Amino acid sequence: MKTKNKTKKSFDTVKTFREIKDKISKEIKGMNFEQLQAYLEKRKLKTNKS
Repeated sequence: MKTKNKTKKSFDTVKTFREIKDKISKEIKGMNFEQLQAYLEKRKLKTNKS
């Protein structure tokens, strides 16, 4: 029988993702389509295109 050693995680990816998702959900709650588009455009990740 194999024994699994569990280690304490220093970073909980699932917990962090849920917190981010909940924050965004609260921010966009009640927005219409145009407001949502503006929100997404404002929050879009900026990349360097060379």
